[in-house]
Amino acid sequence: MTEEMAAAGAVPAGEHSPAADDLARYGVPVSYSRGQAVLHPERAGYLDLIEALRADGFNQCVDITAVDYLAHPSRPLPEGVARQRFELVVNLISYSRRQRLRLRIQVPEAEPSVPSLFRIFPGTEAMEREVFDMMGIVFTGHPDLTRILMPEDWEGHPLRKDYSVGRVPVQFKQAPSTR
Repeated sequence: MTEEMAAAGAVPAGEHSPAADDLARYGVPVSYSRGQAVLHPERAGYLDLIEALRADGFNQCVDITAVDYLAHPSRPLPEGVARQRFELVVNLISYSRRQRLRLRIQVPEAEPSVPSLFRIFPGTEAMEREVFDMMGIVFTGHPDLTRILMPEDWEGHPLRKDYSVGRVPVQFKQAPSTR
């Protein structure tokens, strides 16, 4: 694939990707990354899009994660998608179509929240808790949004780029005498 094709979001021949007209019916910006379709919905239409994708055969949510772009605000996004500090990344799979689909949802720093997928995909419960614990993104409608990796009394979210790693003093034992 040429650089021009890659910049235009073209899909290399022979790679599994939904047809452009197939994805256009969802009404959200589409890009391609390494031959995989990437949808860029707004937070407001996120759940409706997930429900439509589930009805169209994307029957498993493989992963939910988040990225903090504090240090890299100029990442490439399709025209019309407003850059935000955080980005929620959702990976879906359709076994009948033999396709994967990625969603990238922009989440503002001032209100880091998105609707929970738990009602549609119950297996996302722990993934959403991990994103909440590490990044501080709140999943509204989640049945038990509590920390899963860090202690309950932990302050802050360790994977945020502005989280201070702190300093733990190392205590060495006195070396044994060789005499």
